[in-house]
Amino acid sequence: MQRKTCNEISFLVEDAAEGGFCTRALGVPIFTDVKDLNDLRQKVRDAVKCHYDPADRPKLIRLHFQIAAKR
Repeated sequence: MQRKTCNEISFLVEDAAEGGFCTRALGVPIFTDVKDLNDLRQKVRDAVKCHYDPADRPKLIRLHFQIAAKR
């Protein structure tokens, strides 16, 4: 059986209604919420590690920010 590996995974980062940010992977069911941007990188990495086996894990994680302007 051939493994499906990918070299890259992208996440959309958006403001959460209750504060902080929600992130979701594009095309893969991975979601995580963070309180601030300092926490973002580590929690996304942890979520990817939990979802993939080490041999199948993407080498590159991209974060795409869609942050609403404060009014």
